[in-house]
Amino acid sequence: MTPTPSQNRPSRRRLLLGAGALTLSLVAGAAGWNVLGGAAGAPPAAASATRPQAPYAAGPATRPPASYDAATKHDAAFNATFEHRFAEAGGMRMHYVTGGRGPALVLLHGWPQTWYEWRKIMPALARQHTVYALDLPGLGDSEGSPASFDKKTLARHVHELLRDRIGLDRFDLVAHDLGGGVGFQYVSQFPGQVKSYVHMDYPLPGPALPAAKYRTFSWHMAFNSQRSIPEKLVDDPGDVRDYLTAFYPQVAHGGAAFGGTRTRSPFTEAETDEYVRTYSRPHVLRAGFELYRSLDQDERDNAAAAPVDTPTLLLTATGSLAGTRPTVAPLLRNVTRAVEIPRAGHWLAEENPTAVAREILSFTAK
Repeated sequence: MTPTPSQNRPSRRRLLLGAGALTLSLVAGAAGWNVLGGAAGAPPAAASATRPQAPYAAGPATRPPASYDAATKHDAAFNATFEHRFAEAGGMRMHYVTGGRGPALVLLHGWPQTWYEWRKIMPALARQHTVYALDLPGLGDSEGSPASFDKKTLARHVHELLRDRIGLDRFDLVAHDLGGGVGFQYVSQFPGQVKSYVHMDYPLPGPALPAAKYRTFSWHMAFNSQRSIPEKLVDDPGDVRDYLTAFYPQVAHGGAAFGGTRTRSPFTEAETDEYVRTYSRPHVLRAGFELYRSLDQDERDNAAAAPVDTPTLLLTATGSLAGTRPTVAPLLRNVTRAVEIPRAGHWLAEENPTAVAREILSFTAK
């Protein structure tokens, strides 16, 4: 895509984010409706339920994406426990980060994030689990593009990676935001593989929430769903940074999505740099928008899916549980615990990592 002249950027920012004119509350009704939907212990060891998958070797046909470890290569504590790996699955090169010891635990990220959203809780999880934090197909440092970004299709690609390439037979699954759409479809299609499921801050399009209604709750959902327009307006690294840095505080605790006035990002500049690094790639930027363009298909697929009886933990932002749970209940029938994470907006694992890690570990231990 042709870089945007710098003098045009202010008008684009006004169109996308200016003056709050396009910002709609994500909190509806009396209870609210959030529609967004020490170092760890031993070095990495394969869980008993896995067949070890070697890291990608450098070479002309297997060279990993540049800068895939930019955010972690100088973090000695992180690298003592975790490592980046790549594997071919479904014609794509999938990136994931793994480490720890114990039963396997898989983490699926949302938008506009990558595996990196889990970094604050991964050390705690790795004390009791072998952790696998994935970049979803086409996103982050995973390369290639699936035929569709509907969550049923993405779940099948994730299954090929986990089952056929990494070799996981049984594991606990945690999924956030649109990754929760993939998570539900994974549990629905492959219920025997998932011991327990943690569904984080994502109302499910389906019988209780049509995709058309879903898109009315926030300007970004309607905008991201448009054909071609998002890529034309957010088409170089400067635009991506402007979009993400303006968006992150809106759905953080105290942000406009929750009726507040917060303008400070919950992420540091270095943390934002990591997300901008990947979403500045045109194919990754497009893949992120495709997650929203496929919501109608997600609605149809979820409505047709077999309800899930896997033990489920539901976590939401503060004030969002009452609005989210009715969209989840028809599809995830065995929600044994449902919790609002205190002092957290949409970015649960980053805004209150202690509470999120505690809830996950307590639930998987049972």
